[in-house]
Amino acid sequence: MINWIRNAVVNWLKHKKPLPRTPLSDFERIRHEVKACDVILVEGRSRVSEVIKLITQSCWSHAVIYIGRLHDIEDPRLKEALEYFYRGPVDKQLIIESELGLGTVVRPLEAYESEHLRLCRPRGLRYSDSQKVVAYVIGRLGTAYDVRQIFDLARFLFPWFIMPRRWRSTLFSAHPGKSTHTVCSTMIAEAFGHIQFPILPLVKRVEGEQVSLFMRNPKLCTPRDFDYSPYFDIIKYPFLDLHNYAEQRLLPWEGAASMSDSEQSLYVSAEAGQAVLYDDTQ
Repeated sequence: MINWIRNAVVNWLKHKKPLPRTPLSDFERIRHEVKACDVILVEGRSRVSEVIKLITQSCWSHAVIYIGRLHDIEDPRLKEALEYFYRGPVDKQLIIESELGLGTVVRPLEAYESEHLRLCRPRGLRYSDSQKVVAYVIGRLGTAYDVRQIFDLARFLFPWFIMPRRWRSTLFSAHPGKSTHTVCSTMIAEAFGHIQFPILPLVKRVEGEQVSLFMRNPKLCTPRDFDYSPYFDIIKYPFLDLHNYAEQRLLPWEGAASMSDSEQSLYVSAEAGQAVLYDDTQ
């Protein structure tokens, strides 16, 4: 009975809104430019994605890490471990992610072909370190998704006067051994922490120009942290090629397309915009 209720809740949380009619990212460019250890942020469409967006105050609700193709894995033991979880074509571009209801899995990059994506590339990452990151995330395949951590994070973000500090979170509890549950951004933060690569560390000035970095608890990492991190380069490939519209100030206003009722409450047409501007100047 408990498992039935749990599965029902998970399925309800995983329900997705339909895709927008116009894509927001140029997936072909992303597919050709992505490199191993790039973190790919996803603007999710599920109910749990909306919860994460609300908690983190960001449009990015999910993060996956790109590991390349199966034949890119040089270590035979790692390749064998990956083949245990992935039985598809060897030429497919692969990502590893932790997803509600599935746990930590490997799947083709094209699973996110129609989604709104953003690349976050670790700056100056050495090849040897990138292989350690890939090895770490492959080693996490098969672990379960930590649903409780989502609610722990929510409790941690509540003001102290709403919820007593001792009730706010168990995120900092010390547990010996390796955690057997994870979420998307935590797993990736742990992988980069494994090589001492910072995401959003605490920076403290020691003396003069010297500073000391303190690694943040990876369980507090959210997808937006990779977007904000000064140690990751942000790479955007919008569906609309900005170079083609540079001489038009990126404003191709004319066209025969019409807006839906819901869109009309959020956007204005060129004619309506001109009318508003005209009225404001009178």
